[in-house]
Amino acid sequence: MGIRVVSAKQGLACCALLAPLPAWAAEADASAGYALVLLLSLLVLLLSWLAIAAHRRREREQRDHLLEQQESEQQLRLSLWASNELYWQYDLRTREMEITRVAPGNDDRLAMQIDRDSDPRIHPDDMPEVLLRLRAYLRGSAPIFLSEHRIRSETGEWQWMHARGRAIEHDKNGRVVRIAGTARNVDSLREMKRQRQIAAEVMRSMAESVAVLDAGFHFVAVNPAFSRMTGYPEAEVIGKDTSLLNGERHEPAFYQDARRAIGASDSWSGEMWQQRKDGSDFLCAMQCNALEEPGTRRRLYVLVTSDITERRRIEHELRYLANYDQLTSLPNRTLLAERLSRAIVRARRQGSRLAVLFLDLDNFKNVNDSLGHATGDRVLRAAAQRLQETVGAERTVARVSGDEFAVVLEDVTDLGEAETCAQRVIDAFDQPLRLDDRYEFTITPSIGISLFPDHAQVPTDLLKHADTAMYQAKGGGKRAYLRYADAMDGDIRRRANLIAGLRKAVERGELSLVYQPELVLAEGRIGAVEALLRWNSPDFGEVTPSEFIPLAEESGAIVQIGEWVLHEACRTLARWHRAGVDDRLRVSVNVSALQLLRSDLPAAVSSALRHAELPACALELELTESMLMANAEVANQRLHAFRQLGVSIAVDDFGTGYSSLSYLHRLPINTLKIDKAFIDGLATPDDHEDSTITTTIIAMARALGLRVVAEGVETPGQLAFLEQNACDIAQGYWISRPLAVDACLRFLLERQAAPAA
Repeated sequence: MGIRVVSAKQGLACCALLAPLPAWAAEADASAGYALVLLLSLLVLLLSWLAIAAHRRREREQRDHLLEQQESEQQLRLSLWASNELYWQYDLRTREMEITRVAPGNDDRLAMQIDRDSDPRIHPDDMPEVLLRLRAYLRGSAPIFLSEHRIRSETGEWQWMHARGRAIEHDKNGRVVRIAGTARNVDSLREMKRQRQIAAEVMRSMAESVAVLDAGFHFVAVNPAFSRMTGYPEAEVIGKDTSLLNGERHEPAFYQDARRAIGASDSWSGEMWQQRKDGSDFLCAMQCNALEEPGTRRRLYVLVTSDITERRRIEHELRYLANYDQLTSLPNRTLLAERLSRAIVRARRQGSRLAVLFLDLDNFKNVNDSLGHATGDRVLRAAAQRLQETVGAERTVARVSGDEFAVVLEDVTDLGEAETCAQRVIDAFDQPLRLDDRYEFTITPSIGISLFPDHAQVPTDLLKHADTAMYQAKGGGKRAYLRYADAMDGDIRRRANLIAGLRKAVERGELSLVYQPELVLAEGRIGAVEALLRWNSPDFGEVTPSEFIPLAEESGAIVQIGEWVLHEACRTLARWHRAGVDDRLRVSVNVSALQLLRSDLPAAVSSALRHAELPACALELELTESMLMANAEVANQRLHAFRQLGVSIAVDDFGTGYSSLSYLHRLPINTLKIDKAFIDGLATPDDHEDSTITTTIIAMARALGLRVVAEGVETPGQLAFLEQNACDIAQGYWISRPLAVDACLRFLLERQAAPAA
């Protein structure tokens, strides 16, 4: 049976009720009554004490609970404040947001600040994503509501908040009507994350290899460029020592010295060879910087490495190209000047002499023009090798330009030693140059020699004087050497001035043509005239063709001059025809190799004929035998173009070269002109050899269906011999000297009017 506890006031009330009991009860049992009263009083007192004790206990419990609640609240406030978080509640029914913030008050106690607002102040751009996450939580698709979005702060700025929450109230149907949670400002975290992402992306995208090393030079982290450069994936190097990449191009002490240098300073840079995973070596440019790891303060190294193997190779190639000829691998003009300068310094200090040989390959332009530049390059390479082998590997042989070479001979005793070397070079080139196993080529050099200190004191003058002597050797017949002499400078200056004057000779009207008639022996009439070029310069006077024509060919001016000759000769012949000269008269024009190979000669010929209104059969082109044989393929193409035009082709100076009549038969030629050297010996006591050659040429030409012209006929005996041996045409001083335009016209008209003999 339970005991009911009454309060003190109830106990007093009970005493008051018992006081007026009937006297008869007291009287009935006074002793028993007294005892009962005493017992009841004690009971009331006990109950009162119990009630008071229970009340005090409840008050104490309430105080303790209140203290615990205050402590919990203070801890919550402290937690919210320390974590920089705020507490929020959102009522889905009223759409009201309640935000509780904790901040220190004036008395430094943490105070709660509660704001209620129907506007959650979420950034408009983030609102769709927040609603999407909220719906996902309400539908049960997500265990909690989790979102990161921007809200407007009390200062009006947008702050990134990381919010999380759960339901705290449901309606009677079990639907969520209120959710609550915490939110945290993550602006600084997002900035740190962004910076880490940027740093990671920069490291990932860097073309240079980046490796982070610890104080013991073990790999801590590497970027993808490191793996591309070394061939080692990240997983294979993390924790490994950097000696993994050491190669064999450096001694082990080199790498140890580099480590000590890195450890002794906060920054280090240098170059070293490293080895890839596949064993190949590569040259690195390295930059190493020391730093302290945040938090641990342990020393780390950031090593940025660039593969400069290719760059260094290119630098070496550029230095090589700047000093060496790419085709022949000989020193070029730049390195030649440097070595020659050093040689002069040594010679001056030792009181010795040195020589410079300047060498040019004779007629090399014809090689390029006839056989092509590829073959020309092979000839140059073979010539360079032959020259180096002849003078010795210890001596400097340089390619100056084109087909020009120079040799530096140090410690020569006298000029004779240099001349002996030059002759040895000339003799060496008499042997054919082997271009490959099946093809050989013979070419001769012309050499000029200058001496230090006899002829010059500086490199440029030594080379210039040797070059001058070389041109003199070439002009004297080629395949020879000459030492420099002061008088040569005048010849060189004249040569340069003549070349400059030739370029303007056509414009200034300084060129003219003379014509030498050709006699048709069987008919006694003049069948053709050969146009011969003359140059009357106001500066140099009458310049002989033997002097200026080679210069015109060498300088390239012959192309322009040759076109002028074609047009002038055709115009002159047309005027003569209109003046009454026999329409069968032809004009013969000489063509140089350069014209045939470099210019559009068929077009120039067609243009000259068209402007002069001459038929193609009125023009004959003369090409030398050596030109046709040296440029066979190109010549064959051009000659067939002339055949299509109807122009005749004559081979001049026939018999002086190494012609093949069977080959000439395949060319579309019409005439052979026997060289004057064979005609000179005819009708003389010792003419047996010349007469045999001449009759043989005439017989073979007639067998091939070709006309034969004998050049240089100067005596009646020569003419009689030619008539007796059925030569077709004679040309020479016995018929007529070369004549100017008007004089030749008078000669032709007079010869035409004279009665037949």
